[in-house]
Amino acid sequence: MHIDVLTLFPEMFEGIFDLSIMKRAIDQKLVGIGLHNIRDYTHDKHHTADDYPYGGGAGMVLKPEPIFEAVESIEKKAGTPIILLSPQGRLFTQRVAQELASHSQLILICGHYEGVDERVREHLTSDEISIGDYVLSGGELAAMVVIDGVFRLVPGVLGSEASPLDDSHVGGLLEYPQYTRPPQYRGWPVPEVLLSGNHAQISRWRREQAIRRTLEQRPELLTRAELSSEEEHLVERLRQT
Repeated sequence: MHIDVLTLFPEMFEGIFDLSIMKRAIDQKLVGIGLHNIRDYTHDKHHTADDYPYGGGAGMVLKPEPIFEAVESIEKKAGTPIILLSPQGRLFTQRVAQELASHSQLILICGHYEGVDERVREHLTSDEISIGDYVLSGGELAAMVVIDGVFRLVPGVLGSEASPLDDSHVGGLLEYPQYTRPPQYRGWPVPEVLLSGNHAQISRWRREQAIRRTLEQRPELLTRAELSSEEEHLVERLRQT
């Protein structure tokens, strides 16, 4: 999978994907990132990528020409999503990450200042994504979140194909509690079921704990979680205790 990023500040991405899992995935050519400086597609000596908004107002707006030309310079596959990172976009969730991971290529446009010329949104992009209901100085940090969330779903990136299946929000639930050695620490033991070797019991315990944790910390998620009828009864019992 390959993701191209249009940004005014490509240097912000230096180092962020040069460590740990993502570096290994890039080195193994499981995934790739292309950084494109929007200023490289301007045509004046000052490389002006923004201008004052028509109608007045504070701040500056990214011009359409360099963004269009930057996207048009990229070798694209048919159906490649062109995504604007913006606080006005649909919320980035695990389900959206899974959707985006089904593509072999994505193009991300990092907004900045007061945003981008509306013609970019209307005539160039195919999607608009926000990572939360707050405002950042630019779309670069949002792009990093999207890239990390999508890349880790690409087969082979995490090593084990089962690793992303137990993550929080997969199936609509938060992740169950995790433990490692030692079995006792400062008098706090690891739950006995995890030491039993009985994989069926462990699986049931983990599922129940995921439901309990979701109910306690993010109960609104249960309205769209994938639950069996038995698990729905469990939720009702837990709510009554």
